[in-house]
Amino acid sequence: MRRVAVLGATGSIGASALDVIARHPDRLTANVLAAGRNVDALVALCHTHRPDHAVIADPALFNELRAKLADAGVPTAAHAGMQAIDELASGDACDTVVAAIVGAAGLDSTLAAVRAGKRVALANKESLVLAGELVMRTARESGADIVPVDSEHNAIFQCLPARDGRAARDTSGLRRLVLTASGGPFRGRTRESLRDVTPAQAVAHPRWSMGPKISVDSATLMNKGLEVIEAHHLFGVAPDAIDVIVHPQSLVHSFVEFVDGSTLAQLGLPDMRTALAVGLGWPDRLQSGVSGLDLLAQGGRLDFEAPDLDAFPCLPLAFKALRAGGAAPAVLNAANEAAVDAFLAGRVGFLDIAALVADALDAHADAPGGDLAALRDADRRARAHVAARLDRSS
Repeated sequence: MRRVAVLGATGSIGASALDVIARHPDRLTANVLAAGRNVDALVALCHTHRPDHAVIADPALFNELRAKLADAGVPTAAHAGMQAIDELASGDACDTVVAAIVGAAGLDSTLAAVRAGKRVALANKESLVLAGELVMRTARESGADIVPVDSEHNAIFQCLPARDGRAARDTSGLRRLVLTASGGPFRGRTRESLRDVTPAQAVAHPRWSMGPKISVDSATLMNKGLEVIEAHHLFGVAPDAIDVIVHPQSLVHSFVEFVDGSTLAQLGLPDMRTALAVGLGWPDRLQSGVSGLDLLAQGGRLDFEAPDLDAFPCLPLAFKALRAGGAAPAVLNAANEAAVDAFLAGRVGFLDIAALVADALDAHADAPGGDLAALRDADRRARAHVAARLDRSS
């Protein structure tokens, strides 16, 4: 029986993970559920899935969580605080961690699970953007298996052969990786036409159901830029061997091209349960609840186009940060998180997101990134830089 900790249980990825887990009661159990501040949703999940442990990230909500679990008649132990999440992710309560806490806040628990040698079904791409070299080195040292559950990286994981029977992939003979992007809600729009788009329009993704931050990242193509950085660390592939292509149907999730001219692709409906089933069941295949792909029913065509880098400059900014190395990806990620928060709060416009990120990169891209402390410092400086720019413009 695989005991799973679902970190970010009340989000869309958490819901998909719990759906897959519930389909296999003989193989999987959700033993730890973690959420940010939504006590009622967490208690409802505990009532359904009966984990041994529930943890709320905000310590001020501990008493509420404990009382509501008791009122619901659920014998789940209550915990609170980010340290509690880290301890549960690395302790005996689980052997598998679905790392789905959004943003840089998910780094500590991801690292804790990796250090403990767990299987990590990785949905928190920011962990690798912020500290990819550290996370992957720690995984090699601890024996942790990282199975990516972003659809694009999971597709690459499925297309590349295993190395030594572990989750690490064999990239010998690889020529390049091609990540597909849906293009988001504004595909085909000019840069000028994006000046007045609203947060509500930006989060209305045409294919995927995601949280607001990830949806805005998809709308700017920053999400694809972060995935490029993540792919570099996951698979050890140079930046110049990673490409992005827009595929509006979101049925082909990535391509892997080999030196002999062969290209492999993984196709499937745009449903995160497929990738999560791979992450939870690997090396076995599990029923995910997702139906097979009927291309004729999906319109009988697959379209591809180059991304518009003028309208969506966040993608080239991510490549720039990756090539700069050091703490530049951490600066990119932190500045983007701060800028997206400001956009969602109505403080800046859509085009200002890329401008704020570019400004922070220009100011801090050469910051050293030799260890976690330096990366955290770069993260802090980038957020402070964006905050100062916002204060000056308000």
